[in-house]
Amino acid sequence: MYKVAVIGSGFSGLASACFLAKNGYEVSVFEKNEDVGGRARSFHSRGFTFDMGPSWYWMPDVFERFFNQFGKTTSDYYTLKRLDPSYRVIFSEKEHLDIPANRKKLGELFEKIESGSEKKLKDFLTEAAFKYEEGVKKLVYMPSLSPIEFIRGDVLKGFFRIQLLSSIAKDIRSRFKDPKIQSILEFPSLFLGATPENTPALYSLMNYADIELGTWYPEGGMVKIVDGMKRLAEDLGVKIFTNSNVEKISVKNKTLDGLYINNTFTPFNLVVSSADYHFTETHLLEKEHQSYSEKYWNSRTLAPSAIIYYLGISKKVKNLRHHNLFFDEDLKKYASELYDNPKWPSKPLFYVCAPSKTDETVAPKGKENLFILIPVATGLKNDTEELRRKYLKIAINRIEKSTKTTIWSHIEYEKSYSVSNFIEDYNSYKGNAYGLANTLKQTAFLKPKIKSKKVKNLYYAGQLTVPGPGVPPSLISGEVTAQYITKNHPNHETVI
Repeated sequence: MYKVAVIGSGFSGLASACFLAKNGYEVSVFEKNEDVGGRARSFHSRGFTFDMGPSWYWMPDVFERFFNQFGKTTSDYYTLKRLDPSYRVIFSEKEHLDIPANRKKLGELFEKIESGSEKKLKDFLTEAAFKYEEGVKKLVYMPSLSPIEFIRGDVLKGFFRIQLLSSIAKDIRSRFKDPKIQSILEFPSLFLGATPENTPALYSLMNYADIELGTWYPEGGMVKIVDGMKRLAEDLGVKIFTNSNVEKISVKNKTLDGLYINNTFTPFNLVVSSADYHFTETHLLEKEHQSYSEKYWNSRTLAPSAIIYYLGISKKVKNLRHHNLFFDEDLKKYASELYDNPKWPSKPLFYVCAPSKTDETVAPKGKENLFILIPVATGLKNDTEELRRKYLKIAINRIEKSTKTTIWSHIEYEKSYSVSNFIEDYNSYKGNAYGLANTLKQTAFLKPKIKSKKVKNLYYAGQLTVPGPGVPPSLISGEVTAQYITKNHPNHETVI
């Protein structure tokens, strides 16, 4: 039986482990941190429970598909609630829109803003549904090792209709003229790590996921997904080791030999690294075994990093929804500071999650749990407490103006997390929070490959390879890598 090691226990690592174990491999997962989950860990303090990273539950069919392949359903592990409204968009301290979960109601809302937009939204979502079927149900489950994979009749037939060569900004702005509608429809592309102008129109499939499939919440928080995957993995026989730092990948005769973990060598036949791809290559492998040069990595467009604040508020905060997007500053200037001329932003846009609006278990009675995320450029220096304090004051000031309530004097718990923490906890390249941006030049087979070019039996999964950033793509990534291994390394008796 093949002995397989998985480095990292985020969504892609746990997914890989589950599929490999199901297919008969002896699987061990090694996690450097104290808890499993990677960026989706959680922590507790003073009666508050905080999800540390992901907070949006989109594309529920991807999660359901994952558990179904093991004879399970999501409901075996957690309970989902659809949010309505899906989220609130704040355009100024006097103007906001609640985005209804019902598509017809959203169309009516758009029509009030811009005449004719209800019909245009329907047409836009029809195209987005096609892209979702093509993109999520076909393209993203390919290993993308070669463009030849895409030379198939069913793929080529829909190539031009999925608009891979055009931008989502161009598509949306050709249909809708009102800036508010444009902002609402373009914002999902920000999850993909690039401006709407640099994101292929294919990714309007995210609008389909948003509007048609809905925004959901797993009761107890996003960590419940991690808990469910961990339980599933262990039921399948996967051994999970926390506080287990992988220090080196051993290679002999260009073939993987094993791992050095906490200064101890352990032999393995196969390794899947779901840790940061750049870190794995540049720190765990000798230079001669690296598939990509530092010049290559420096040429990549990374999705942003972030400053995150976890706040416990001693009272309920009025006029917030579960998800809140603050688009009350100039997006164009902010995007330039994220991508074109990277710097600490002057007037950032940001996101506020208030899960205690939906789930009374994440905060003491009568109190509020707030998660504030400000996207910032990668590779920034001077990530100091003073700087973090500055941005917290900026965010709180704007939240207070929008909600017309005092917050600052009611903060009873406060913790921040930013660039240096992403590097320390996840060995994140340049402190990125999401991985590689889904630009045209970094889509499908143009991403770093799931298979090492230099080391036999070494594979990769996660947000720096296919299909890309985000929770559902990471889940898919783990499956794609595991299924490729199963196909190319059929299990047999092996003595180690």
